[in-house]
Amino acid sequence: MTSALYPTYARADVVFTRGEGAWLFAENGDRYLDFASGVAVLSLGHDHPHLVATLKAAAEKPWHLSNLFQIPQAEILARRLAEATFADVVFFANSGAEAVECAIKTARKYHAANGQPERYRLITFEGAFHGRTLATIAAGGNAKYLEGFGPPMTGFDQVPFADLDAVEAAIGDETAGVLLEPVQGEGGLRVFPKDFLVKLRALCDARGLLLALDEVQCGVGRTGKFLACEHAGVTPDVVALAKGLGGGFPIGACLATREAAKGMTLGAHGSTFGGNPLATAVGGAVLDIVLAEGFMARVAALGGLLRQRLAELEDRYPKVIEAVRGEGLMFGLKTRVPNGDFAAAARAEGLLTVLAGDNVVRLLPPLIIDESHVSEAFSRLDRACARFAAPAKQLGAA
Repeated sequence: MTSALYPTYARADVVFTRGEGAWLFAENGDRYLDFASGVAVLSLGHDHPHLVATLKAAAEKPWHLSNLFQIPQAEILARRLAEATFADVVFFANSGAEAVECAIKTARKYHAANGQPERYRLITFEGAFHGRTLATIAAGGNAKYLEGFGPPMTGFDQVPFADLDAVEAAIGDETAGVLLEPVQGEGGLRVFPKDFLVKLRALCDARGLLLALDEVQCGVGRTGKFLACEHAGVTPDVVALAKGLGGGFPIGACLATREAAKGMTLGAHGSTFGGNPLATAVGGAVLDIVLAEGFMARVAALGGLLRQRLAELEDRYPKVIEAVRGEGLMFGLKTRVPNGDFAAAARAEGLLTVLAGDNVVRLLPPLIIDESHVSEAFSRLDRACARFAAPAKQLGAA
């Protein structure tokens, strides 16, 4: 039967009927260890009892009110996000792309409020992915995503990854700020060096620029800190969040200091569904778990264990795995074989992964995994690697 859906996705031929924790169960009875998490969305895994109970309770109250009225759930979630981060104020949207759009508009409006509306351009980086709207594909600069949609939206100046000299050279009279992902997800799990972020923050301060971070994929505890920029001790002006914030329920958020958001006055931005009672109630339930004492330290510890096991695979299969990248529970395997073939092999072994640029396979498990899941993932990845090459020790390698 011909699908009535747009043919814009290459979907795997598997249908899941049930999920539990880090596991997914297909209609044919096969069981898969989910190290894709809906592309870093299912921060608390499948069928988490606290999220389910929260959603059920919220569903018995008004689902939608619009932002014409008070929404206590949104007020509470915004306050908790501000208390947990650098931010003073929050705008809720429905997705990561919308959160990034709000970040872009916030940066532009900041300078307009300062009497400099000509300062609207943002410096971005090669390998970035900021979403699929016309503005965010222009910010990302990926020719594959821009093709066929007319002239790219103006206002973005792209520079090489982590090149501070290039950033400084790109700053002009129209520059409003810098936009980057502390850990590039789609771009191949490339982590911006801590010293680069520190120097970039100082450069932004010196030149009167806003530092806007896209933490849609790497935020909400995924790297072992609530925000990935915390690893570098860097305080941004604006941050976009989504994905893991809703644990599977669609929600995005743009966080900002009150100063950075001073141009976002009455009527400057809006969203019909953003910040609705259902989404913000579930977002609050996610924070109940993620912000609990010891949770992120546990994520960091498990991330260290996973890195160690992935390094074993890199040593064992040098003809299959070229490098291991990432932070916390956000890893990428740069493979020497086509990454699509490797992901298919992993799926055949019952492990779900996500493709990324630079021939990388992403590993994005739920943050609630334990050591047994790490061991199970290692075993399945080991078997997937063995499909392409014999272990190094069998090849006579030292």
